Amino acid sequence: MQIGLASPDKIRSWSYGEVKKPETINYRTLKPEKDGLFDERIFGPTKDYECACGKYKRIRYKGIVCDRCGVEVTSAKVRRERMGHIELAAPVSHIWYFKGIPSRMGLVLDMSPRSLEEIIYFASYVVTYVEPEAGLSLVEKQLLSEREYRELKAEHGSKFEAGMGAEAVKALLANVDLEKQVDELKAELREATGQKRVRAVRRLDIIEAFVKSGNKPAWMVMDVIPIIPPDLRPMVQLEGGRFATSDLNDLYRRVINRNNRLKRLLELNAPGIIVQNEKRMLQEAVDALVDNGRRGRPVTGPGNRPLKSLSHMLKGKQGRFRQNLLGKRVDYSGRSVIDVGPFLKMNQMGLPRQMAMELFRPFIMKELVARDFAGNIRAAKRKIDRRDDDVMDVLEDVIKEHPVLLNRAPTLHRLGIQAFEPVLVSGKAMRLHPLVTEAYNADFDGDQMAIHLPLSDEAQAEARLLMLAAGHILAPKDGKPIVAPSQDMVIGNYYLTTEEVGREGEGMVFKDINEARTAFQNKYVHLHTRIGIQTSSFPAEKPFTAEQRSRIMTTTVGKLFFNDILPVDFPYLNEPTEANLREIDDRFFMEPGTDIKGYFADTAILPPFKKGYLSDIIAAVYKIYKVTETSLLLDRMKDLGYDESTKSGLTVGVSDVTDLKEKPEIVEAAHKQVATVTKQFRRGLITDAERYERVIDIWNKAKDDITAELISHFEPDNNIFMMSDSGARGNISNFTQLAGMRGLMAAPNGKIMELPIIANFREGLSVLEMFFSTHGARKGMTDTALKTADSGYLTRRLVDVAQDVIIREIDCGTDRGLDVSAIMNGNEVVEKLYDRILGRYAQKSVLDPQTGEVIVAHNEMIDEDKAKAIVNAGVETVNIRSVFTCNTEHGVCVMDYGRNLATGDVVEVGEAVGTVAAQSIGEPGTQLTMRNFHTGGVAGGNDITMGLPRVQEIFEARNPKGRADITEVTGEITAIEENPADRTKEVTIQGETDTRTYTLPIAARMTVGEGEQIHRGEALNDGSIDPKELIQVRDTLATENYIVRSVQQVYRLQGIDISDKHIEVMARQMLRKVRVMDPGETELLPGALMDIAEFREANAKTLLAGNLPATARPVLLGITKASLETSSFLSAASFQETTRVLTDAAIRGKHDPLVGLKENVIIGKLIPAGTGMKEYQQIMDKVVADPVVTSADEGTKIPSIADIESSMNL
Repeated sequence: MQIGLASPDKIRSWSYGEVKKPETINYRTLKPEKDGLFDERIFGPTKDYECACGKYKRIRYKGIVCDRCGVEVTSAKVRRERMGHIELAAPVSHIWYFKGIPSRMGLVLDMSPRSLEEIIYFASYVVTYVEPEAGLSLVEKQLLSEREYRELKAEHGSKFEAGMGAEAVKALLANVDLEKQVDELKAELREATGQKRVRAVRRLDIIEAFVKSGNKPAWMVMDVIPIIPPDLRPMVQLEGGRFATSDLNDLYRRVINRNNRLKRLLELNAPGIIVQNEKRMLQEAVDALVDNGRRGRPVTGPGNRPLKSLSHMLKGKQGRFRQNLLGKRVDYSGRSVIDVGPFLKMNQMGLPRQMAMELFRPFIMKELVARDFAGNIRAAKRKIDRRDDDVMDVLEDVIKEHPVLLNRAPTLHRLGIQAFEPVLVSGKAMRLHPLVTEAYNADFDGDQMAIHLPLSDEAQAEARLLMLAAGHILAPKDGKPIVAPSQDMVIGNYYLTTEEVGREGEGMVFKDINEARTAFQNKYVHLHTRIGIQTSSFPAEKPFTAEQRSRIMTTTVGKLFFNDILPVDFPYLNEPTEANLREIDDRFFMEPGTDIKGYFADTAILPPFKKGYLSDIIAAVYKIYKVTETSLLLDRMKDLGYDESTKSGLTVGVSDVTDLKEKPEIVEAAHKQVATVTKQFRRGLITDAERYERVIDIWNKAKDDITAELISHFEPDNNIFMMSDSGARGNISNFTQLAGMRGLMAAPNGKIMELPIIANFREGLSVLEMFFSTHGARKGMTDTALKTADSGYLTRRLVDVAQDVIIREIDCGTDRGLDVSAIMNGNEVVEKLYDRILGRYAQKSVLDPQTGEVIVAHNEMIDEDKAKAIVNAGVETVNIRSVFTCNTEHGVCVMDYGRNLATGDVVEVGEAVGTVAAQSIGEPGTQLTMRNFHTGGVAGGNDITMGLPRVQEIFEARNPKGRADITEVTGEITAIEENPADRTKEVTIQGETDTRTYTLPIAARMTVGEGEQIHRGEALNDGSIDPKELIQVRDTLATENYIVRSVQQVYRLQGIDISDKHIEVMARQMLRKVRVMDPGETELLPGALMDIAEFREANAKTLLAGNLPATARPVLLGITKASLETSSFLSAASFQETTRVLTDAAIRGKHDPLVGLKENVIIGKLIPAGTGMKEYQQIMDKVVADPVVTSADEGTKIPSIADIESSMNL
């Protein structure tokens, strides 16, 4: 797809006729006026296949032009595509090219935008021609005032020519010899320096663009104006006989009126000054039409509202690109409030009958006719409106096997839209499976969701195979289960697996689970009773050793029931440990005849299964059994959890909140310490800042002591404690506030107030205490609102920069790799080595340092077992294949990306990893804090930004707050000297070749000391390194690595896990560009910014020809800048700065290669990712076997690739 400047002839060729009158429609007959803006002769008929006068009606006259009214008989749709034009009486300049920054006209003519403005708006004359022999002191492009012009004209007559307005500019543009200019500028570049050089490079860039694209500079001035089709600027009648019209019609009318007046004045030979004034008004009218408000005051309509011009139709969220092309309203959709559906299976949703009727209406109608319940479509329609019984029966059949999509706004990641099979329910609320709420971030307090219906067979197949909720067990951001039991389900399973000492029936031994169940039902034993069971009674598939099978296993009744829901060949779970997920420990088995009661008396009870452990079980089951079995287990876990939590009768009452006897003593002691500190301050022994810090510390310690006392007093069967301990709801700080003390609060400015709230909620707060605590609540609400908007905008920019990163091939064949080790923050591990290498391919073989044997070979995938082996062998650095070093153009290869975290398998070609990466980083953005709380002016601690602002700072490549200085040499620190006079310190580093001295503020906290070795690119003091500096001192790999480490630090410190590879994808996109330093003998311009792949290509050509290649240095761009520098003008224009992007693209005659996702969505093609890739589209459909998807009561079996292959006998 290509964009360019339109020549006047091109505009005329698009047009179906000239609009000569400013009229729109006749208000009496409501018919379009002849020669007006809605003329049917120009734009086509307003009624399908009917001419204006009514002589020809019906489709059989298609293509005939009526001899009475001149209207062609055709479809009324053509009014959306036929254009008209206005022949201007005087040329006008196009405001985009004259007013944009930099002014494109100004660069071509080498004139300042101010001079151009004076000429175009008739304030000055410009010399357009001087006779070479005349010997005048005038030069072309010189500006003359009215008076100077008259004097020179009187003196020299026709020896020179000067003009004003767009005509004069057009003459100048037509005179420019582009080829000659290019040669002159190239010559100038060899000598010029400083500002002159910058200007020359800019001019050369624009002029070469004109040469290459074949656009003529004179086309920036228009003789003809195109008129867009009338149905894109409609006029509609309101009740009461008034009309609402698109602003464009008003703007076009002004242009036509002024143009017609100018024509009359020229015919009448009016005085020059009147004609000039009219020409200026015409120029202003066209400016307003193209971009209202760009120059001077905008033209306003009724109520002083600025009219929306053509530019406004494209720009912003409401513009054509974002409103209509990137997102459209769709048919076959509905929305309703959601409610919980505990009776549903993992792949089902409850659809209210009323909604199903409307959504599936066409399908029901077709089926009613097919079954002879209705004679024709109209009868079927009436049946549905009457809600006949037949309709209900048909509806049941129609919705079977027809998946629907559910979406909850805001859709922050791809799990915000999933497919389900509908189940009809009564009422008006849609029912949602409780386990998918986490992926949607939904709750049932009035949330609404939208439902969409996939129509075509292909869409239904994709919904079923790729989007069914049961298939989305793992979160794409970290590969951990996102579908895990929560709240009631957790407390139920926690209660079920609890052990108690001395419950009724302790020490009984049963022959099998059924006997135990009978004993439980007859109240001989309790769920928490510790019992024995004959191991031999378990199915043969249960992984017990032969020795274990001959013995009696100790467990509890509840754990027997819990294990009953696990897959039959999964290890028996008796304790919440990782080891038990692989095999059960021998210590739970005893020889028959042992004193089992005595054994229990001597053994401590085991902890119950908490939320985290349930999640681990799901992950372990998923790893072995994949999707189908896991989704069935989840349903069983859900049902068991709800059952048991109901039966356990857990409640919360005031009696659960115990009084703490020790509290008054602790508070009294703290008051005394505070008094001592205050006394020291009054005596001048400590500063106010020290006093403040100590007071804060004293109260924080008091609160911690109270919390510790509280925990020690909690009984294990306390309901509140069970809720928090299981992970179902609440945490320790909630109890401290209920039963301990609320503690210190932050003031509105973020500083912590010294007066703590000593009361807790059980005692009740005083009025003053209540007001103290409102600051924090208010700040919390405000922050959440701000954060949501900020986080959403960050996601949008991330998606934009990485949307064309797709897995394109299996292996790019690179020989470079990335060294990774654990990410540290001081002595604290931020991200373990295990997490960084899991699911990646090794570039270099990893050897055991002790034995020298190969743990992982070159190009081998590092799975969980291998990653453990590497860590256990004490290896600290592994060289892995990374997105950074991938050579694939417009994407990445499978080997450099590794595992797809959402499936746990190797990523497939076609996966849109860029978009997944953007969503994975942006989605948790709302959980990051907005700002850091200051604990007052802590001495020497510089304010380093954290949370969301820090993530934005990194991705936008801004200068970081609290910047750390880095060294440019490797060597030893020989001296650190302080200069109290000018409050600085000087650090001297002795490098291998030279010595460097760095000046730092005296308060800077040094991270290095005298005599230490330091490597170039390392920080001297605390703070954030500026990646733009790092890329100059080190290389791109070091910079990319730093970006990954910095982002991980922010997320991991907030307890959010994100895989490195997502950040790597982003960092790679920020470093795709290079700036040409020396063009050598290539065609490149010095200082030009270009894609690294294009640069390599240009150099390869030059080297093949035996010429000198160009040199360039890598450039780090922020994500916004990187998005706008993309090779696709459609993608850039739909992102930001629409008019600037399009102006530039038009001059260059840019081609859009349509490789990314956005540009294909805009032009309405399938996206070139996933099943839309060319490779997949070329596969012909043919039925090779019976369907693999089977729907049964226990849920849908989702076929894996292996199932499909085996059914095809591959």
